[in-house]
Amino acid sequence: MRIPSLKVARQAALAALALSLPAWAGGAETPTPSADAQPAVWAPKELHFVFMGFTAHYSCDGLRDKIRHVLGELGARTGFEVDYSGCSSPFGKPDPFPGVRIRMNVLQPAGANDQSAEAVAAHWRRVDLHLDRDPVWEASDCELLEQIKQKILPLFTTRNVDFASNCVPHQAYLGTHLSADLLFPDPKGDKTPAAK
Repeated sequence: MRIPSLKVARQAALAALALSLPAWAGGAETPTPSADAQPAVWAPKELHFVFMGFTAHYSCDGLRDKIRHVLGELGARTGFEVDYSGCSSPFGKPDPFPGVRIRMNVLQPAGANDQSAEAVAAHWRRVDLHLDRDPVWEASDCELLEQIKQKILPLFTTRNVDFASNCVPHQAYLGTHLSADLLFPDPKGDKTPAAK
């Protein structure tokens, strides 16, 4: 019977330990290719987004930060831009109609007319969009979530959209949620240069 060397035994023990750790212990989650992988291309999108609501009030920088979070969660390509637009209040103060201008690239399925764009391997991933970690604070974001669903989500390729809203002006109610399947690049599947 052959006895493994101490070095081989140590490597085997470390490998077994790594496999037994929960996914969150290893750092950021790495998406894995799924059975429904497909070729996709990056498509440029632009939007002037103005928030109009009664319950929550945002400063322009506060809205910008929320929208940056949303675009990252929905899979916009790294390098997207979100800039203030049409803001009348001083920095950090709630604005009656805060606005942002969005410039980004999003994945869409590769089609017959996409010969000029380099295709990347992509897969569908379920995204349950949250605007705040605290559900009570998130309840006041229900009007913003409604407007994200109406104006920003259609810029992305989606399927199986699940949306429910309990928004009532001037009141915060739990229960508004938005989730959808969106296209994300497979690991090391993005071969094109970063968007500017």
